[in-house]
Amino acid sequence: MSGYEPFTQQHQEFVSIAEWEGLFPNIIAGFSTRDGGYSTAPFSSLNLGLHVNDDQPTVVANRRILAKKLDFPIENWVGSEQVHESMVVKVSEEDRGRGVFDLTSAIKRADGIYTNRPNVLLTSLYADCVPLYFFSPSHFYIGLAHAGWRGTVANIGGEMIRLWIEREQISLDTIKVAIGPCISKKAYEVDEGVIAEIDRIWPSRLGYVPYIKHKNQKYLLDLRTVNKQLLLEAGVKEKNIIVSSICTANDSRMFSHRAESGKTGRMMSFIGLRHKGG
Repeated sequence: MSGYEPFTQQHQEFVSIAEWEGLFPNIIAGFSTRDGGYSTAPFSSLNLGLHVNDDQPTVVANRRILAKKLDFPIENWVGSEQVHESMVVKVSEEDRGRGVFDLTSAIKRADGIYTNRPNVLLTSLYADCVPLYFFSPSHFYIGLAHAGWRGTVANIGGEMIRLWIEREQISLDTIKVAIGPCISKKAYEVDEGVIAEIDRIWPSRLGYVPYIKHKNQKYLLDLRTVNKQLLLEAGVKEKNIIVSSICTANDSRMFSHRAESGKTGRMMSFIGLRHKGG
């Protein structure tokens, strides 16, 4: 649908996947903004990242603001280490609280996490990379994956799909995926080394590439399109994939590592299932 944006804003602190939440009332899914928190420049103001040299108690206070807005207790959140690789880990109630108040307790070496347990909020942090959201309503499974260019070429999205099918016996045609706010093609300049990695995994039969030559041996890369194509290659139905048009580098609501020369805060992707009883 032309002009359709699946991530909609009703609160200054976050945007939501309204389509999913409207159809499935037990799910909560969205992406935080940079607004409504306590952090000061260059992390102003709702910085949710503990790893960017912001004041740690302030970051935790910001996380409590989001928890209250979402009505999802902060003690029930789960976070992963995010090392730009493709490891995906299943989590449960026992993992609640990991990576929430400190970095050392986060799920180690994981850039993807998933669960089928209610009252667990999966979280992941961003300032330009691609957030991937996974949901199978009929199997009661949710997942998140963090896909920078390294995680993308390692096909972390495809790895999530593989695990759901092979390990969890989830029907492929039930899997819905959302590609969240991230840096856009026009803002994402990369060098020939990155393009060589993209060429290695991009299906040549398509007859086009997801980048354009820019200047000085640089290219503008559409990381959204690469992730979508890899999901299609994994068998996800195109009708089950929704893609945000929000560019983190060109939207004043967002932090951007590129646009702010590496000195900035982090947004958070989140997805959770509330218990059917409330």
